[in-house]
Amino acid sequence: MNIQLSDYFTYRRLIRFVIPSVAMMILTSIYGVVDGLFVSNFVGKTPFAAVNLVIPFTMILGAFGFMLGTGGTALVAKTLGEGRQEEANRIFSMLIYFALGLGVLLTIFGIAVLKGIVIKMGADDAMLRHCMIYGRIVLLGIPFYMLQNMFQNFLIAAEKPQLGLIVTIAAGVTNMVLDALFIAVLGWGVAGAAAATALGQCVGGLVPFVYFARKNSSKLSLVKTRLMGGALFHACTNGSSELVSNVSMSLVGMLYNLQLMKFAGENGVAAYGVIMYVNFIFIAIFLGYAYGSAPIVAFNYGARRTEELQNVLKKSLKLILGTGISLFLIATVFAGVLSGLFVGYDAELYRLTVRGFHLYAISFLLCGFNIYGSSFFTALNNGVVSAAISFLRTVVFEVAAILILPVFFGVDGIWCAITVAELASILITIGAFSALRRRYQYL
Repeated sequence: MNIQLSDYFTYRRLIRFVIPSVAMMILTSIYGVVDGLFVSNFVGKTPFAAVNLVIPFTMILGAFGFMLGTGGTALVAKTLGEGRQEEANRIFSMLIYFALGLGVLLTIFGIAVLKGIVIKMGADDAMLRHCMIYGRIVLLGIPFYMLQNMFQNFLIAAEKPQLGLIVTIAAGVTNMVLDALFIAVLGWGVAGAAAATALGQCVGGLVPFVYFARKNSSKLSLVKTRLMGGALFHACTNGSSELVSNVSMSLVGMLYNLQLMKFAGENGVAAYGVIMYVNFIFIAIFLGYAYGSAPIVAFNYGARRTEELQNVLKKSLKLILGTGISLFLIATVFAGVLSGLFVGYDAELYRLTVRGFHLYAISFLLCGFNIYGSSFFTALNNGVVSAAISFLRTVVFEVAAILILPVFFGVDGIWCAITVAELASILITIGAFSALRRRYQYL
């Protein structure tokens, strides 16, 4: 049964609609995790730590794809809800072409500044060589990584989430198979991991591009267009919360690494890398739900269907609560198993990682509400509130916690910083929804 944005969403229908998006995000995270598994177990602890120093920087550049994708999808879905399909296609096409050009420029910029960035991050001579090899190759895939991020959102607005899932599976399988071939069989080390990642991103970005460029059965297609300054500005400002969220998470990741180098050395960076790989998968569930349900919110906002907005919001909050509790329990119970997959070969590093897992896991009870809250306001085309939630959550509160807590609690304070930030952020999210209720009666 085909589910349309104009439908009434029961729990069953809502879950079925967002499942492909959730699966896409999980699979995208998993094939990134595979890089870490192969590098840690086949290349060693130092290259593994080096890869984790570079990843936040590459994610900052790729975050522009999330900005254009989420902000653009909200605008396109709203335009579709208003019955202006030709205009929606022109906006969609303009954003895709713009992203390709921007991606090339970001690749050139990234390669130029990479060495200076990793040196400031604290990379020693042994780590620097691995950082440069991995970073330069991965940066070549930035344009396709941006397209992949955008198409994950636009395929939902086009009512083709299943196709998005298929593309993500293909990209993930490509990455994992090439990881095994390049690292385990051919022994290419971090270069093999980077090449596998970049080629997987090519699959994720180019396949949907070809689909939309040809005649298709979806609501969207790539057409002749022009630079539309107003639409581009609207998409960028509305998607700024996702840009802020992704960039700040990466910057915060760099700050984590700096603090961990100070308080725990190379082992601290490696332990944080393990926790982040698992965190990517868990957070992907919340992100996938937020991205998957956002076009529903945007469409109904454009169609002025207030009752359906209220229905989707209430059901979403209940689903997020149940998911948060489940993820907290999984992370707590299986912390030892998950740590052992990456660093079971080093007893000291293993103990540090398990301890960090237990403390970090508390944040899963809270983060889903903040992620969904930011996405909900983006879907309402209210980028200011969305960006405020993201900025306070991932910059102000978390940076303060990372800098202050270790002074009193050492390494444990670093692991607890995320939970303190999420707790402070949820108060902001509640306040934003309360204001929305008073003004529009959406709650």
